Amino acid sequence: MLVLTPLLVPLATALLCLLVPLAWQQRVSRAGALLLLVCGLALAAEVVGSGPLTVVAGGWPLPFGIEFAADRLSAALVLVAALMLNVVLLWQAGGRADAAAAAPTLQPLLHGLVAGAGGAFVTADLFNLYVWFELTLICALGLLALGGGLRQLDATLKYFVLNVFGTLLLLTAVALLYAATGQLNFRALGTATAALPASIALPLLTLLSLAFLIKAAAFPFFAWLPASYHTLPAPLLALFSALLAKIGIYALIRTLSGVFQPAPEPLFAVLGWIAVASMLSGALGAAYHWDLRRILAFHSISQIGYILLAIALASPAGDAAAILFTLHHSLVKAALILTAALIFEACGHYDLRRIGGLYAGRPGLSVVFLLLALSLIGIPPSSGFWSKFLVVRQSLLQGEYLWAAAALGVGAVTLYSMLKIWLEAFWKPHPDESWQAPARHRLLPAHTALGGLVVLIVSFGLLPESLIAYVMAAAGSLRGGS
Repeated sequence: MLVLTPLLVPLATALLCLLVPLAWQQRVSRAGALLLLVCGLALAAEVVGSGPLTVVAGGWPLPFGIEFAADRLSAALVLVAALMLNVVLLWQAGGRADAAAAAPTLQPLLHGLVAGAGGAFVTADLFNLYVWFELTLICALGLLALGGGLRQLDATLKYFVLNVFGTLLLLTAVALLYAATGQLNFRALGTATAALPASIALPLLTLLSLAFLIKAAAFPFFAWLPASYHTLPAPLLALFSALLAKIGIYALIRTLSGVFQPAPEPLFAVLGWIAVASMLSGALGAAYHWDLRRILAFHSISQIGYILLAIALASPAGDAAAILFTLHHSLVKAALILTAALIFEACGHYDLRRIGGLYAGRPGLSVVFLLLALSLIGIPPSSGFWSKFLVVRQSLLQGEYLWAAAALGVGAVTLYSMLKIWLEAFWKPHPDESWQAPARHRLLPAHTALGGLVVLIVSFGLLPESLIAYVMAAAGSLRGGS
């Protein structure tokens, strides 16, 4: 039953939020989020202690029953989703979100989004993976449209148009795989696909991977991310950044490194160059822009490229690097987005050319940004360093020297864009000589949410051994090892 909590708890919470009066929604939502976090911790502990867990809904025998499964990879991502939901709700407790926070559908949509992510992480069935993808898509569209302004509707339309193409590709791939194998369950599907001729298996897996790449915002399918994310309130943007693209990443890791192992080698070769293009385009886009939210959005594309590169290495060590990088990026990028929100709180703008003086006006915020920037760049001993170290090291060990060089070069471009933020927002004086940092209003929940994330991120960097051991074991379990 514990396996089903990542989807049952948020679904039940979403339903309760719809049924109770608006004044009670926040309490119900926070209680549901805390319960999900407890269940996530229990699931992770059970998986570590007893190994992967499985359950077939309704007790029907396979292939008629719907199987759900949780291993170390699933449990880690469920825990990240639960943690980020609690961070978002804690941030909103300060009453600092925009007018969308008063919408009666906000809390149900938040929990619906997390339910879709949780369902995707624990499903063991390809068709139901598609179903949970669709739930996240519907809830994301609803959250993007909150407020009903022109910017929100424009972002919603762009997100929908670009993601629906990925949805159609995914559904087509599911249908073709079922037609070719007669299976949808992961275990049965992997065995059946291995018996297919390469001339049939390669196109089918390519189509499936293409759908996941669109969902993951990889090159050249990333336009939906910077086109829509910048319109969201900070807490929602942090949740989107931590979850949505990561579902596509998770699906790639699960299928290419697990279900369809061994996947065709040409697929990994192409994936590696897509990863390099994602890293470069994201880093260059971040270097070009001056809006904080757009810079961070393009950095997400670049960091996703690193994860794809690790997957493309097609080895247990590469899978471990991909998992570690996914966990690192989910936390660091969410924390940077919340930091950007506090910068906006102090200066009233996201445009770097219109802000400044924060080193003197907000010294604590300066330290927080510096710690997070160093982690994103990959400066030791941050969590970002260990993530990039594993990717580059494995690339060199496998003789992929160009990929390793690209990863190191992109790190230099990332350094430039983060240095630009530091110099413009923190070091230079504010363009308005009369500007003074405003008094802090109801900032304790925001500081608590951000401070908790920063402590967790710094801890992972200073004490990486247990986390690295965990992702190594997760990669081994993914590939059928111990």
